Amino acid sequence: MTNSSSADRAVPPLTPDAAPDSAPRIPLLAPEAMNPAQRKVYDAVVSGPRGAMVGPLRAAIHSPDLAEKWQQFGAVLRYQTTLGARLNELAILITARHFDAQFEWHVHVQAARKAGLPEPIIEALRLAQRPVGMNDDESMIFDYCDQLHRTHFVSDASHRRVRERFGTVGVVELTALIGYYAMVAMTLNAHQLPLPEGVSSPMPTREALARQIDQRP
Repeated sequence: MTNSSSADRAVPPLTPDAAPDSAPRIPLLAPEAMNPAQRKVYDAVVSGPRGAMVGPLRAAIHSPDLAEKWQQFGAVLRYQTTLGARLNELAILITARHFDAQFEWHVHVQAARKAGLPEPIIEALRLAQRPVGMNDDESMIFDYCDQLHRTHFVSDASHRRVRERFGTVGVVELTALIGYYAMVAMTLNAHQLPLPEGVSSPMPTREALARQIDQRP
């Protein structure tokens, strides 16, 4: 086995800007094309709070057992945590921004607005900035999510703030929420699942934002 230099081994990152094809990489099944196990999961999803099968479940449905557990897990984290809708959606938007997950952002920015997350906070997140004017709850959720995404760890201080405010249940739920929506983002990006027809990318990629900074005089 021969050795190679680190430069030879380096692989440039494949960002959404550089993705070779915008078409989905896997088949997206219409309901009439589903087998009975898939259709059972589909019917459960569309009759529930989501109201439609969109985004990552369109990939997971290829494995009905996975899709069934996925939609149940996601429903608990999205609709039943002790954090409440506004802080849930804040954590989800931070995750979507971290992964450049355009579909995830498109869906959840609407939910965030409905839940009352202020527009200046949403816009700062869209531009990968730390929002100003956050209240204490929003600030501690932002710090927790941001640290976990950037460093894969959370400081003692950030963990303690969330735990003291929302209890052990709250900090456990928040961590699970971040992990679940990271999985959602990875699924959307890996399979190139598309935005709805006629919807353009709602946020610039992190690479594009970095280029803008580099080009400033």
